[in-house]
This record gives sequence, structure tokens and C-alpha cells, in this order.
Amino acid sequence: MNKMRLWAIGFAAAATLATSGCASNVSLEPAELANDPACAEVSVRLPESIAEHDKRVTDAQATGAYGEPVAVIVRCGLPGVTVSNLRCVSTSGVDWLVDEAEAPSYRFISFGRTPATEVIVDSEKAVGVSTLDALAPAIKSIPATANCAG
Repeated sequence: MNKMRLWAIGFAAAATLATSGCASNVSLEPAELANDPACAEVSVRLPESIAEHDKRVTDAQATGAYGEPVAVIVRCGLPGVTVSNLRCVSTSGVDWLVDEAEAPSYRFISFGRTPATEVIVDSEKAVGVSTLDALAPAIKSIPATANCAG
């Protein structure tokens, strides 16, 4: 199963759990490098809320979820990315690759930081740029080693 399908399944599972009316943990899969100490630094710096979406408890290392139903998912621990055909944007000092394949859920991957962080935003519930801006202080705890061209 390809990685795109895995994150879509993970997001759908989290959204389904969140809509069940139960405020239980959000079940997510940790990323491959979730045990990297840099991900612990990201995790402790995640904001308590993003816009009107409160942080939820997750059951996987180096992850975060916001909103009920889930509007934003964060996973630290992906292999670093410095080359990609995906569009790259910069906001609040962090470069992000933008994967629009599953719109209206958008996948953003931090660019030039190892390990990388993945953020999935349901654009029907949250604003991508505002979400990335809110997460930037946490993501900046991993130093940038490359920048995207634009």
C-alpha cells in the first residue's frame, strides 16, 4: 500500500473516531522515525489549540491531532525531504511541500528538516496557512538544512 493511501486511511480513521461522539484518544500510526529525539522536541512544543480546534490526545509517539471531529493531524518522523516535484510554499519561516492529491484534505511535509513533519489539514474544517503558522514554532525546533525554491 502506498504512503499516500496510508495517510488517507489514517486521516479517515481518525475522523471517523472523532465523529463517534466519544472524546477518546485519536488513533494514529507513528511515522518511521518517530523515536528521533528531534520529534520529542516538536511534540512538546505543539500548541494547545489551532484556531478553534483544541488539541486531542493521540495514541502514537510524535503525533498530534486537533478538533472534534479531527481537522488537523501532525506526525513527526518522516525521512527528510530536500528534492521533490511537489509545490513548495514558505510560511512563518518554514518551507512546506504541498500534496493536493486528496483534496479537500491537504498534506503538508516540512522541507529541508530531518526528520520531516507531516501535517494533514481538512480544509473544510481548518485553514492550511493558519495551521502551518500555528505549528511553525514547534517545527523550527528542527534546524533547516535546505530551503525550497519557491
